[in-house]
Amino acid sequence: MDIHYFDTLPSTQTYLVEALQKNRLKAPVAVLALAQHAGVGSRDNVWIGGEGNFFASFAVKLEDLPEDLVLSSASIYFSFIMKQILLDLGENIWLKWPNDFYKNDEKVGGTITKKVNDTLVCGIGINLKKSQNGYSALQNDISPKILLDKYLFALQKFPKWKHIFSQYQIEFELSRKFSVHIENYQKSLSDAFLCDDGSLSFGGKKVYSLR
Repeated sequence: MDIHYFDTLPSTQTYLVEALQKNRLKAPVAVLALAQHAGVGSRDNVWIGGEGNFFASFAVKLEDLPEDLVLSSASIYFSFIMKQILLDLGENIWLKWPNDFYKNDEKVGGTITKKVNDTLVCGIGINLKKSQNGYSALQNDISPKILLDKYLFALQKFPKWKHIFSQYQIEFELSRKFSVHIENYQKSLSDAFLCDDGSLSFGGKKVYSLR
């Protein structure tokens, strides 16, 4: 995969989406910034941070994704692969439905996805060393470049969704004491049912992450 490195960007996600739309870049491709000041988070929140933290976005062709992956649950898929790498690095980290990285009860990062024509763009932000956006940090000394290399190597194996989901559904139990924003309302996950496609069912009504 082609990788573009920057000292700083307003947002790796915005940069990559615009580059794809204007045909300056083509998937598969990744962008890494050592710092960003206008990163895109969930629900249009801003994810900022300085050097030492992880700010990356990548684009893959839809045809390269596993056939059993529902696009609306891609954030779970991409996030869980990163979580496994951080676990291998000794971090006690878990994935809160659908796209937030947690260490114990504190958020340390998140994932966002966007479809652009025949590609899917994923942005991941993780506080590896510093907390500058209201969230906690891992205090891990791994360099963002090495972490991206490890992640892309694992991603390009494109494990099946059913393999990822079989592990994630056990971990989902950790999410039950939290709430999520659904249609501008906070909804407790205590009684939610996790469906095989990564969606949640609240009283028979399905809700997808759509992030």
